[in-house]
Amino acid sequence: MRLTWAGPDMGLMMFATARLMETWAHAWEIYDVLGITRKHTDRIRHIATIGVKTYGWTFANRKLEPPGPPPHVSLTAPSGDLWQWNTPQDDSAVMGDAVEFCQVVTQVRNIADTKLQVKGEAATAWMAIAQCFAGPPEEPPAPGSRA
Repeated sequence: MRLTWAGPDMGLMMFATARLMETWAHAWEIYDVLGITRKHTDRIRHIATIGVKTYGWTFANRKLEPPGPPPHVSLTAPSGDLWQWNTPQDDSAVMGDAVEFCQVVTQVRNIADTKLQVKGEAATAWMAIAQCFAGPPEEPPAPGSRA
């Protein structure tokens, strides 16, 4: 079943995941303004997954060709579990904390304000402009502005 809404139509599961992602991302503004430390759980895996799945969207939305196949993504979940997506590659990867990855792909943090490790041209280009939400291309926050 596909749903039509303000953005592109999407399947029911992706629609629910996108709404979860938007709520999670917009809540960061409140946490940042109030200076409250947020508690994290493995429920953010849905947000990490939509972040990984929108690699191609990030470039297509800007009318750019992806600079290569999707990088390998290896993230440490809040529980300490290891989450991985895409084929392992020695020269193209994003590795680190799942929360930080989710912050970058939802554009609540600049990649420079994280400890994520990024290897290779495709991964570097993606993380510089990652956008897992619908709408016109948006620029990530400036380094240091949301840290």
